Amino acid sequence: MNPLKRTPLFAAHQKLGGKLIEFGGWEMPVQYSSIVDEHLCVRRAAGVFDICHMGEALVTGPGAEAFLNETLTNDVRKLTVGLGQYSQMCNEHGGTVDDLYVYRLAPMEFLLIINASRIDIDVATLQERLCASPHRSGVIFENASDRLGAIAIQGPRVAGFIDQLFLGPSLAGTVVNAASELKKNQIGAWNWAGQRIWVARTGYTGEDGFEVVAPAALVEDIWFKALAAGHTACIQPIGLGARDTLRTEVCYPLYGHELDEQTSPIEAGLGFFVSFDKGDFVGRTALLEQKTDGTKKKSVAFKMAEKSAPPRPGYAIFSGGQKVGDVVSGTQSPSLNLGIGLGYVPPELVVSGTKLEIEIRGRRFAAEVVKKPIYRKA
Repeated sequence: MNPLKRTPLFAAHQKLGGKLIEFGGWEMPVQYSSIVDEHLCVRRAAGVFDICHMGEALVTGPGAEAFLNETLTNDVRKLTVGLGQYSQMCNEHGGTVDDLYVYRLAPMEFLLIINASRIDIDVATLQERLCASPHRSGVIFENASDRLGAIAIQGPRVAGFIDQLFLGPSLAGTVVNAASELKKNQIGAWNWAGQRIWVARTGYTGEDGFEVVAPAALVEDIWFKALAAGHTACIQPIGLGARDTLRTEVCYPLYGHELDEQTSPIEAGLGFFVSFDKGDFVGRTALLEQKTDGTKKKSVAFKMAEKSAPPRPGYAIFSGGQKVGDVVSGTQSPSLNLGIGLGYVPPELVVSGTKLEIEIRGRRFAAEVVKKPIYRKA
């Protein structure tokens, strides 16, 4: 059995009392105080997350844009320097190899942020497609996952102290006088200890916040200085447990739950991130057929309509006494104080107000389809 991998923040998690568990081959903190406490801290104030287990890849050169456009679903031509977008990488059948974030750092330089559990598969897929691409001579691909790390600083009070961390104007990417001036999906470069780091106004919580990508050796210093800068804003370190409840409340997909190689972006309700008008790309034919003719399953969000134990992944979904699908993400919502979840059902059931039942521990409990996101800020 392979030993668990550890991020550059492993010692910091131990020092701060994080409860460490196995997650996708990594030893990561699931919580420090409690999942509910950490969740509400991010919703109301500020939290900092270790996301060093995520992968990073750099795609550069005069052929980089064309290569990415033929292998990803979204249109990278829409990205000006310093802007990022969510996208998927699909197989020929329209199934999702991974969902990822793409930033244009410079006219011919792109940064890809990929899921921790998919790093090896994504890198192999991208390298294989690059070898077969007509643009291969103009592209340099680097798997930078081992030399880079990342943290996320999320919550409504983060913008109030972020400029204490990253001083002065940006040096590259989006041109701003201060990090707090970045707009959603923008990324800029700053100097930290003589090295370049990247700060993006993005995140996975549904709250305002920033994500920082830096050389791995700098991450611990940035982490502790973020905690110090955010002290008066009541910042806390946040574990994987609250990261999952936060993203479920706002219906952000997690690979291996809402997405996999048998599930397409169209089925997952992510068709907005598929640009059919940009030309051919891997999976386009299958995805266009699904968009035109429909699919057999669609992603649905639901709330429990009565008191029950929380719904969990793998629990059966019933309608009219018949099993119609399965829960793929489920939890007790700390913000709403009730059970919530995401699942896949026939398309005709994805209508707000539709009555469902979730089988929990051998009993069926009433639930109701709701519009995404499940949680909306007042």
